[in-house]
Amino acid sequence: MASVTIQNVTKSFGNTVVLDGFDATFANGEFVTLLGPSGCGKTTMLRIIAGFEKPTSGSVLFDDKVVSSGKVFLQPEKRDIGMVFQSYAVWPHMTVFDNVAYPLTIKKVDKATVKKKVERVLEAVHLIQYAQRIPSQLSGGQQQRVALARALVAEPALLLLDEPLSNLDAKLRESMRFEIKEIQREYGITVVYVTHDQTEAMAMSDRIVVINRGVIQQIGSPREIYTAPVNPFVADFVGKIEFLEGVVKAGCIELNGCNQRLPYEGTLKGDVIVGIRPEQVQYVPVGEGELTGTVKTHFYLGDVDDCRIDLGDGKEIRVIADPYESMGVSMGAQVGLKVRNFHAFPKQESGVDFRKILT
Repeated sequence: MASVTIQNVTKSFGNTVVLDGFDATFANGEFVTLLGPSGCGKTTMLRIIAGFEKPTSGSVLFDDKVVSSGKVFLQPEKRDIGMVFQSYAVWPHMTVFDNVAYPLTIKKVDKATVKKKVERVLEAVHLIQYAQRIPSQLSGGQQQRVALARALVAEPALLLLDEPLSNLDAKLRESMRFEIKEIQREYGITVVYVTHDQTEAMAMSDRIVVINRGVIQQIGSPREIYTAPVNPFVADFVGKIEFLEGVVKAGCIELNGCNQRLPYEGTLKGDVIVGIRPEQVQYVPVGEGELTGTVKTHFYLGDVDDCRIDLGDGKEIRVIADPYESMGVSMGAQVGLKVRNFHAFPKQESGVDFRKILT
């Protein structure tokens, strides 16, 4: 296993700054996800860790050994890493066994050891019965497991995965999430995983690093990121949320434009942004909740009812609730809403559309 320490890493391509002051430490055996929108710098950071890119400034250390800095650069093949890419990148003319064995073969490991290690890792990824097949005879999910097995077979100290599930259909992605996490636990390996899919990040990670425009926004456990986002970008990127503008008054936040209030005992003052997650709103009889609104849209999805509620003057929130709790809720109905939790953020600049800070 290996810890990874990233110290004030920046990366520029010409005049374009892709990473800016990236500081983080990933512990031995930890599963860390770099999460953010396309173009935020997460893959560039992964490539710097792997040694495929050199940082413009800053340092990367594995345990206490510097592998990238202004004076030191260790080649990728000497970093004891395994890497799995978005494309399967398996050799089409080789059998599954030979694909997985390739990293050991080029190191001239003896045949008995190769056989033992390849069979062990094929068992781990549930492909032992396909050892003599070629990739064209496998499904996309099976080919991705071949790539994963090949990355694991040399027992690297660090496993790097760059959006490895994005080419799979939804059902396969879900099953592969759990398989990758189980394999990581079995091997006790440190994993750095790149994705823009917040569900993947939430399901698999010990900690998540949320990145936007090359800058770390927040580092924390999935629960911390979801329940205590530090700014509207994190709140918006991880999970569903609706934003309203308001002003802090004595003991409450008065929501702009709809003459409604939420109780508030926090420390913010003046103009704020309120974020309300749809599962945190509960239907109650009119007059018994903090808010009152009219059902604008209603979608029955089997396991949940998904509704848009008009609070007045075009201000809306979304409510996702158990259908049994939503009995009697229909288009045009007036409803009371109990808000069990919400997030409040300072508004950045008076008169500026707050949604600009979400992009």
